[in-house]
Amino acid sequence: MRVLPRLAPLTRMPALLLIAALWVLVAPSVNAAPDLKLDVSEAEIRKAKPGRVFHIHPQVGGAPANAKAFRIVYRSTGLNGEPIAVSGTVIYPATPAPKEGRDVIAWAHYTTGVAGRCAPGLLPNLSGTIPGLEDMLSRGYVVVATDYEGLGLPGVHAYLVGISEAQSVLDSVRAARNLSGAQATNRFIVWGHSQGGHASLFSGELAASYAPELKLLGVAAAAPATNLVDLFKAQKGTIAGDSLTAMAMLSWSRTYNLPISELLEDGVEKSVEKVAGSCLQSISQMLQLLKLAKPLKKSFLKVDPATLPAWRDLMVKNSPGAAPLSVPVFIAQGTGDTTVNPALTVRYAKELCKAGTPVQLKILKGVSHSFAAEKSAYGAVQWMTDRFKGRRAPNDCGR
Repeated sequence: MRVLPRLAPLTRMPALLLIAALWVLVAPSVNAAPDLKLDVSEAEIRKAKPGRVFHIHPQVGGAPANAKAFRIVYRSTGLNGEPIAVSGTVIYPATPAPKEGRDVIAWAHYTTGVAGRCAPGLLPNLSGTIPGLEDMLSRGYVVVATDYEGLGLPGVHAYLVGISEAQSVLDSVRAARNLSGAQATNRFIVWGHSQGGHASLFSGELAASYAPELKLLGVAAAAPATNLVDLFKAQKGTIAGDSLTAMAMLSWSRTYNLPISELLEDGVEKSVEKVAGSCLQSISQMLQLLKLAKPLKKSFLKVDPATLPAWRDLMVKNSPGAAPLSVPVFIAQGTGDTTVNPALTVRYAKELCKAGTPVQLKILKGVSHSFAAEKSAYGAVQWMTDRFKGRRAPNDCGR
């Protein structure tokens, strides 16, 4: 079945719509859409090992040409170590697998919204939102795309919470290995953009301890969120930046049980919550967000969260870099990016270099945040292929 044309996701919106989209980066507790039924008992989830596949369904919209695609529900682990169910999609070539099996690329998606119905796996054109997918399939890889905790199924999506994202990603690889048709090996690489870049870096930090039976060969990230304290500070005073801060703080208040009232001006919390219930997967949704966000145009923070120890600690805790990365890293960053400050990405790459991690840093002249993954996908897939083939990783450190 042919791939449907792409919708315009958050990272590909025109500037005005991107600003509106940032109002819905995170959300309070919301229920999944009526057709999103978990249909797995809590007892079954508790008994299952991480990566156990509970349900397999044909992917909405079908599969790319010469490939098979299935939406799955699998067992993962929540932020506090509790067993949870997460949804995702597994895509692999329709041709017979080689005798040694197929290596795996785990795609970590950018922000699509945080209500259950905003899961990328529910899109009829999911395949068109994964940069480099056709190239990956033509090279014989299994591609697994998690929806993250709280997207696609009932629950709360913890936006920019590194452990939550990483565990969903790593267990998606385990789940892919549990699909007999995929014939996936234990060798994998994580590839992500924006929020997904953040998830990819945390996956690299957690892989050895959380999923020691898997063999991570590399991490690829386009325009990743890194130092969250400085990321929020760099955009302070802008509509997009202040919105990002407000939504992150709202998400973390529910995830970590901290009072949001100590941050917000009186009377704005309901407006924030109303805006936070939308998805970011079409232009019409962006236009609706412009209307919903009008009540929040004025300042809504009465104190800078970074000045409060508990909130600043969360920013630091959810910034990648606290643990070493023992595998090569590919990073792509556009110089025209006004969402993720290029200087922050370059600084993070230098920190990896100081720790001894081989880094290939691809600077994309004039490229915006929206197109960082798309413009670097060919190079990223070639870099991943070289890692699977055991070739020496290129290293820009010291240049």
